[in-house]
Amino acid sequence: MVKPCDLHLEESLKLAERLIDLSFKGDQDREDNGCGIIYGVMRDAGFRLKHLVSREMETHRQRSGRKRSPTKGPNP
Repeated sequence: MVKPCDLHLEESLKLAERLIDLSFKGDQDREDNGCGIIYGVMRDAGFRLKHLVSREMETHRQRSGRKRSPTKGPNP
């Protein structure tokens, strides 16, 4: 059974990836330097969040003995 905290981490990882994607799209379409700063901060935050969430997910996997993502099926 998947723990709620693991599901939240999965959702957080998706959010981080969405932030990164949006920052690149926004930076392509920006019209001034102010927007560039916003998208740069968004990109940095997305990569930082992705890194932290990935590390925490790995910690949870090691602690529980799982080898895969919690939403990808049972342990082999």
